[in-house]
Amino acid sequence: MTLFEFDNTYRDRYKHICGVDEAGRGPLAGDVYAAAVIFPEGVVLDEINDSKKLTEKKREKLFDEIIEKALAWCIATASVDEIEKLNILEAAKLAMQRAVAGLQIKPDIILIDGNQPPEFEADSEAIVKGDGTSQAIAAASILAKVARDRYMKELAVKYPQWQFEKHKGYGTKLHYQMLDQFGESPVHRPSFLKKYYAKKAKQDAE
Repeated sequence: MTLFEFDNTYRDRYKHICGVDEAGRGPLAGDVYAAAVIFPEGVVLDEINDSKKLTEKKREKLFDEIIEKALAWCIATASVDEIEKLNILEAAKLAMQRAVAGLQIKPDIILIDGNQPPEFEADSEAIVKGDGTSQAIAAASILAKVARDRYMKELAVKYPQWQFEKHKGYGTKLHYQMLDQFGESPVHRPSFLKKYYAKKAKQDAE
């Protein structure tokens, strides 16, 4: 079954099928992003897939195609402060709720990637590995991922020492080297650096 065919199985019960996904739960820095997408009936994007399985160039191309062909779409965020206040799971849920709330069309059903979905007023269904199952969820994953990567490149201009354009905030070897050299930036997530600081303290004590 193709991703489009999966979504089509809901058409006999629901008109506006919305896919929702987030990007940026794992990084050590930056906001968490989410997107919501509704396609008109009959729109098929053959190249679409889980954003993690696509090249950056392919995601950028699909980003424009999704926006062009979607009936409605919205990208939303939850801030570093909200991540620290709520925890990353709840902040990601908040970003998803904001993405759905920002749609110009009210969805009849919301398909969410994962197994810990936020609550919505409309019917909703959590789908594990949904970004590789549903066209609408895959589209949302691409919008969220591309938007967040662009945001991290903007942060790289503002905070060049940490080279966010290269690692997008994820805990790579380069990122930890930059943290060793410059400490944390105003856009780092302090709660995500606890293990790093504990390890550093242990090394300094030895």
